[in-house]
Amino acid sequence: MDLVCPFCNGIQETNKICPKCSSKMGDNGPIVNFLDDYSPYLSNDITQLIDGVPHYQCIHLFSCDNCGYDERVIINRVRM
Repeated sequence: MDLVCPFCNGIQETNKICPKCSSKMGDNGPIVNFLDDYSPYLSNDITQLIDGVPHYQCIHLFSCDNCGYDERVIINRVRM
């Protein structure tokens, strides 16, 4: 069984609320996708080495369209 991010794989959705304006925040995906032009195309085995968290976690970037606030959120991967 593999560890997968429930947000990356559409298993779970979020209802994260912006702490600044109370609007719903959007999930912009894993933070490693923003490192360079090719990082979204790299294997998870590679990106897990550079995101700064243990292999059983994934960091997502959430942002608020209303006020522009953004936040990194650590998501625990699940066994599938």
